[in-house]
Amino acid sequence: MRNNIIGRKLGVVIISVFLVVLLFLGFTIDRMFTNFYYSEMQTETEELTSHFTIMAESQDTTTEQMMRTFAEFSNVSIFNISKNGNVDFHSGVHDSTDRSFIRAADLKGIFLGDSVSFDYKDPSGHRYFVTGQPILEGETIRSALYVMASTESMDRSLSDVRNILFLSGFGAFILAMGITWVIARALSRPLVQMQKATRQIAAGELETRLTIRSKDEIGFLAGAINDLAVDLQRYRDTRQEFLANISHELRTPITYLEGYAKVVMDGLYETEEEKNLYLNIIYQEAHRIQHLVDDLFELAKMEEGNISLTFEWVDLSQMVDRAVHKVELKAREKDLKLDVQYIGTAVKVHGDEKRMEQIVMNLLENAIRYTDHGEIKVYLDFGAGSVAFIVEDTGMGIPEAEIPYIFDRFYRVEKSRSRQYGGSGLGLSIVKKLMDLHGGKIVITSKVGIGTRFEVHFT
Repeated sequence: MRNNIIGRKLGVVIISVFLVVLLFLGFTIDRMFTNFYYSEMQTETEELTSHFTIMAESQDTTTEQMMRTFAEFSNVSIFNISKNGNVDFHSGVHDSTDRSFIRAADLKGIFLGDSVSFDYKDPSGHRYFVTGQPILEGETIRSALYVMASTESMDRSLSDVRNILFLSGFGAFILAMGITWVIARALSRPLVQMQKATRQIAAGELETRLTIRSKDEIGFLAGAINDLAVDLQRYRDTRQEFLANISHELRTPITYLEGYAKVVMDGLYETEEEKNLYLNIIYQEAHRIQHLVDDLFELAKMEEGNISLTFEWVDLSQMVDRAVHKVELKAREKDLKLDVQYIGTAVKVHGDEKRMEQIVMNLLENAIRYTDHGEIKVYLDFGAGSVAFIVEDTGMGIPEAEIPYIFDRFYRVEKSRSRQYGGSGLGLSIVKKLMDLHGGKIVITSKVGIGTRFEVHFT
């Protein structure tokens, strides 16, 4: 996983968790076996001691021989201790001179009728499990019987179990490392791909796309990165197109301004009518530049949040009448018919009158710009709870795939740089931002070659 930091981190975390679980599980199993063996040995030793005690209490002449034989068979050592601490009887491999396991408190307890059980390590380091019980003679305790069982066999069994646990744990750890490596690679590979893709996108390679199709958060993130790349690519393309359009829009009127201004300055005209014609052209081109600059300035203010609205009660009927009157000349120049209809009882709307008129004008001018023949229908529908201003044209229409983008800054459906339709691609963006400021909404329906319908709803 070279250069895959997140893969290494993920692997370390998984291995650490597995190691903790493995150690805990191994410790638990070890304790379980240890406790089991100790419990079994304690039970076995206590049972043997009980048998030896019964045999000692029988006072048969063969008792000692039977006890020796039984002790050798059971691999235990037997000490019969009198009340004064002397060893009356001994059998087994344990050194009879070793009396360190006989503790005064234990011996006293046995002669009071109690039993004792404890672990013991002799001077040579051997471990034993010791059980002591009283030997009765009638109702009197005659002596104490100690049975010492070596734990060597148990320790050997526990050692074998621990070795098996260690080998199993080590094997499981190696296997887990392999599985973790595969899992870490599988989980981190998409993240590494996304890292590389985002770096490429940041470097300007906006055509970069991820092919991660998983139906989880990683897949959703990859989809979001792809969407971001698409949006950035579209923004870059429309910005470049916008700059080209603006350059074209500015270059043409500036050429007119320079040319006709020089004509007037040099007196290269024959009549006053010709001079006035040139001056009028200069005025119209200057007005076009001013309109373009105003649109750019308005949009910049809106995007920076530096525009404020003055709300008042506005009569939309009068406003629409004024707007239609202003665009009638442009419509007649293209032989377009303007059909205005009012539906319902007129009511006033709360908004900024100047900005609302700007919305209406932009929509009307947009409809006239992209309609070459037919008519433009204008509706003002006073419905319940809202007022809808509707502009329906018979123009070129908008492809369905482009409808979501027509309010984007710099976007133009008509990609040609020809001046057939004009416009800077800012009008509808301004309309959308002004509608957002008014809390209204816009609905668009369009078919290529048939026309477009814009509905703006004021509340």
